[in-house]
Order: sequence, then structure tokens, then C-alpha cells
Amino acid sequence: MSELYHEGHRALQDRFDTRRLANRLDGIVHDAFTESERAFIERMPMFFLATVDARGHANCSYKGGAPGFVRVLDERTIVFPSYDGNGMFLSMGNLAQTGEVGMLFIDFDQQRRMRVNGHATVDPADPLLAEFHEAQLIVRVAVREVFGNCPRYIHRMQMVEPSRFAPRTDCETPVPAWKHRIGDELLPANDPARDREREVLER
Repeated sequence: MSELYHEGHRALQDRFDTRRLANRLDGIVHDAFTESERAFIERMPMFFLATVDARGHANCSYKGGAPGFVRVLDERTIVFPSYDGNGMFLSMGNLAQTGEVGMLFIDFDQQRRMRVNGHATVDPADPLLAEFHEAQLIVRVAVREVFGNCPRYIHRMQMVEPSRFAPRTDCETPVPAWKHRIGDELLPANDPARDREREVLER
């Protein structure tokens, strides 16, 4: 048995008579990526990131990019970039305090999902920074748990169009309109939104 379950989990499993099932499903949890799991993750254009701060307060955010923006470096390490956002750094700030992360990858077209839990670190001088176009930081996650989930509640949906704001090396990333409206005095000195000639999109 892994250390996946705590007393809170067990209390509910006993209440609903699912302890035997939970014990069996504990076997699907592993701490290393298979080749098929690597391929699945590296073709995903998005994932949901859960973090927690030192107060125990949770935060969940959506992370999107071009397919391949999340990489499996080896069987126990996954990396992803932190791109320009709204300047709040809620996820990255939580990582700086606790390092605890939960990542949820969902393929809505094929109705498949995968969870990755682990401990994250951020090094401002990470050598991979140069390999991720427009990344501000690189997050490395030491994997603790990897497992798939039953897909029955996943609504089947298809991508209509990828976001034009997802950084790609073959084009200049446009500026979101809200950054032009907010005023230069609030923007970082090197923010591309200060360039009034740069393409602006309403998002």
C-alpha cells in the first residue's frame, strides 16, 4: 500500500463501504512515468495546476501553451514554463512556500485524464529557461504519484482554435487588450504591452 490515503480518506471509504475498492485502486498509483504517459502529457495543450500556500490555502489555475510545453524529462521529473500572466504569481508564490503541486491533464476529445502529484522547485537560473520561448520561470516537479482516472464524467469536447497568446517560436505573441487599458505606470518596465505598435488582441 502507498501513503496515498489518510484518516479522512479512510473515514469516507468506510462510510460508503469502498475501502476494499480503494485498496485495489491504490495499485494504479505509481511514481514513474511510462512511455505512453510521457506521450500523453507531451501532446497536451493545457492542464490544471493545484497549489497550496503555507497557510494551507489552496489555489487552482489553468495553464495553457502549445503542445509540448510540458515535458517529461525522465521517468520521475516533469517540467513546465511559467509564462507572462497578470502579475499576481499566485501559483508560483505558493510553490515558493510549499512546493506542493497537483497537475490534472484532460484530453476532452479522447475522454482521458491523468493526475500527477509531486514536489516542485523553481530555479531562476534553470538552464532549460532558454529552451522555452518567452518563459519567465521553469518549474521542475519531482513526481510522487502518477495515475489515471475513470473517464466517465469527462464531457466530450473538441478544440476549435488554439489560443493566439500561447507562445510559439514561429510568431510574435500578441498583447492582451487589458494590458493596454491598465496603463503603463502599472506594467513592468520590460512588458511588451508598453510597445504601442505591437499587435493587440481583445482577450
